[in-house]
Amino acid sequence: MQRPVSQASELALALGTIRANFPWYKNVFRAPSIGCKGVEGQDWQYPPALPWNSAVTRTLPADLKQAEEQARESLLEALSDGKSRRWMVSMRFEGLRVLPVALRLARKLQETGQNPVLAFPDAGSAALAQRDEPELAKSCCSLQDLCRGRLMERQDDLLLAVAPQPSDYDELEQACADWTGQVAMLNGRLEDAAVGIGSVARSRRQGFVATWKVAYWLQPLDGAALLHQWPQPWSLFRADPDGYRFVMDYERRPDPEQIDEALAGTGSELNRQMGAMDRFLNDLSS
Repeated sequence: MQRPVSQASELALALGTIRANFPWYKNVFRAPSIGCKGVEGQDWQYPPALPWNSAVTRTLPADLKQAEEQARESLLEALSDGKSRRWMVSMRFEGLRVLPVALRLARKLQETGQNPVLAFPDAGSAALAQRDEPELAKSCCSLQDLCRGRLMERQDDLLLAVAPQPSDYDELEQACADWTGQVAMLNGRLEDAAVGIGSVARSRRQGFVATWKVAYWLQPLDGAALLHQWPQPWSLFRADPDGYRFVMDYERRPDPEQIDEALAGTGSELNRQMGAMDRFLNDLSS
């Protein structure tokens, strides 16, 4: 005679069925995340990443320290690949103080055998770096200094351009043209919205701007986040109340329309799956 199934056993069986049919289930009900503390007073918060798809796991950094570690590892990987002489590292956090990040990156690069030259947009920024990091003082200069021939004896070393802006475009282009070694750019912005259309912008995008590849990119978006670690694809995450979930990968940096479409699609899919699970539980209890 078949033994009756207890209510507890029935519930366990139901939960097992849900987990088997809904891979995301184990990540939906999670305790709320806590804020993440950055480095040296740089506080910025977002919940830790949770995998959206059980077959693909992508993880956002938990704090600024981890983001810097990811950036350094990605940059070193990119430099060793030899796919380009010019690499970008970008951490797009509002209010982020770039100078401490640049100095920490330079120190870590030294530990790996690199001997970076740090180029700043102006003499004032270079002087602050020399004050804050005396051991790197001889390796800090302005873009204008480079254009005048300073530190040209170190052209085989890595040049780290720190936060150049569109107003520094011509000096950076000249400095990179004169520099024979590899170049990395930290939180730089080469394109100016004021010249976003027309022949000047088109010439820049097809010329100097096109010579750069992205080694690392981390950018909070409205309800999402975008991550790229060389040589991995670009990964999009969606912000949920309990954390960021991986949405999908892109071979190239997605444009705003692609991001909106992906986020809208995952939202609809989640609602559909949640509705199916609700109906399943209702059927069990009826």
